[in-house]
Amino acid sequence: MEANHLMPVYNRYPVVLAQGTGAEVYDTQGRHYWDFLAGIGVNSLGYNHPAIQEALARSAPLIHTSNLFWTEEGIQLSNKMADITGGFLSLWVNSGTEANEAGIKLLRRYGKTVRKDAILSLSGGFHGRTMGSLSATFVPAYQDPFTPLVPEFFEVEAGNIGALRAAMEQYRPCGLMVESIQGEGGVVPLPPGYLSEAAQVAREFDCLLLVDEVQTGIGRTGQWFGFQHEDISPDIITVAKGLGAGVPIGAMLARDGVAQYFQPGDHGTTFGGNPLAARAGLAVLTWLEEEGLAHVRQMSQVLEGRLQHLAREYPDIVMGYRGRGLMWGIVVSAPAKDLVQMALDRGLILNAPKPNVIRLLPPLIVGEEGIAGFYDILSEVLEQWRHTAR
Repeated sequence: MEANHLMPVYNRYPVVLAQGTGAEVYDTQGRHYWDFLAGIGVNSLGYNHPAIQEALARSAPLIHTSNLFWTEEGIQLSNKMADITGGFLSLWVNSGTEANEAGIKLLRRYGKTVRKDAILSLSGGFHGRTMGSLSATFVPAYQDPFTPLVPEFFEVEAGNIGALRAAMEQYRPCGLMVESIQGEGGVVPLPPGYLSEAAQVAREFDCLLLVDEVQTGIGRTGQWFGFQHEDISPDIITVAKGLGAGVPIGAMLARDGVAQYFQPGDHGTTFGGNPLAARAGLAVLTWLEEEGLAHVRQMSQVLEGRLQHLAREYPDIVMGYRGRGLMWGIVVSAPAKDLVQMALDRGLILNAPKPNVIRLLPPLIVGEEGIAGFYDILSEVLEQWRHTAR
């Protein structure tokens, strides 16, 4: 770990992961971990899932072509996504940041036709680290080192419809970017009803609505997309993370009338949607369609029950929890990073997106045994913290 030439842009744990099965992973020393982070929501089918192994094997004869050619896998994946979204067109990329960057470009392309440039996004949100997506992420620690950013991005207080309407009137934006649950912001769901109202306000001002589903989409909340817990119809949806179950793939999805603002040459991606990535995406969508969404909803109830028990047993440390499906944030009175490190030492992988929040993003295939393992270890951690604090 010390003899490497990696740029120091990550604070890494002193662990080298080597192999895994399901929701369990092992390091190079053979130590066992329950993985309740899943590569930050990426390993949707866990480790060594048969469907992904088959997709990798079948892709060996043709891993990549270029987007100058058609591939059967790419067409099948786009058709499957169109079935799920009700006819949205797909632009395949390699990550969530790239999906949002493509979405920002499409918003601006639309804006050119209606003479609008401004884009609104919500306080506490996170949309990526490239210059466009970073411009929509109003977190000083992320933005300040890289200013000046892309102009005409404006922040709106999350959850405040009055503030949104005022911003619409002031800036006359071409686009509004939102997350149904702000993952990097500390697993903070938008207030009930806010998303529906925001969509209506956007329509009133001829402003396109982009819903960033990079972390909440692809079954994470028990629906295909997080916004489906309210009755809205976005213009653009961005997805990534769990779509490829570890194989890099993301997508910017747009309804037909909006997608047509892009013309040949307006955007591109060398690796996006190649046969390998498309096969992996198809495997994930098929699993979700056949059994996965029902499984996520079932396991969500089990996991929430465990969180309720932790809140009752440790009210001095667990101040609450929030989320949906298999995406939860535990609000704690102790330093979250310390609790996460203590859990890692006992064989449980979590993370702390905020100083007082522990984030849970287990693989979507997680079962009751894995949830019990999570509960037992975190209970030990909280018990030790309580004893030490005394």
